Amino acid sequence: MSLNQYIRAVWKQPKENIPSRHRIARMASWRKEPVFQRIEKPTRIDAARSVGYRAKQGVVVIRTRIRRGGLRKGKIHMKRKPSKAGITKITMAKSTQRMAEERASKRYPNLEVLNSYWVGQDGKNKFFEIIMLDPHHPVIKADKQYNWISTGSSHRGRAARGKTSAGKRGRGLYNKGKGAEKLRPSLKANRNRGK
Repeated sequence: MSLNQYIRAVWKQPKENIPSRHRIARMASWRKEPVFQRIEKPTRIDAARSVGYRAKQGVVVIRTRIRRGGLRKGKIHMKRKPSKAGITKITMAKSTQRMAEERASKRYPNLEVLNSYWVGQDGKNKFFEIIMLDPHHPVIKADKQYNWISTGSSHRGRAARGKTSAGKRGRGLYNKGKGAEKLRPSLKANRNRGK
């Protein structure tokens, strides 16, 4: 078993594999940090590498937190069937991960969001680490894996346009196979038959 596979196995079930005192202490220290905290290296190296992280100049890792909850709906008393009351089966238009990416890209306008991953959550917050690239950095421009982000304005505002992995998931573009024929180019196209 390689080191990356071992780390991935530990993070698959953090409650069982990471002692609770470590998790609680870590969250407590993260809550005292600013909302956007630049960090030297990723907390989850396996997740970071799987979404495109490499330790080189021009690649920045930001840890951010975002508030959980807010999806409880009040009951509407308007003489209707209980199933039509609009309480159950209401989902968010955007995931909290996508919102975290958008806020980070707004906070750092000179960087572009490459991808992000979950690192923890407590009762109030969810924590994500966001990998950002500096498109004007000479090392990024010279790198074959990253230089596409420097090739013009078509990659500006990736997070806001749903071009990251979390954004594509929210746009419904990761489903494949039977029943996914009407997903392209968007959920709204094709008479709203996407979802």
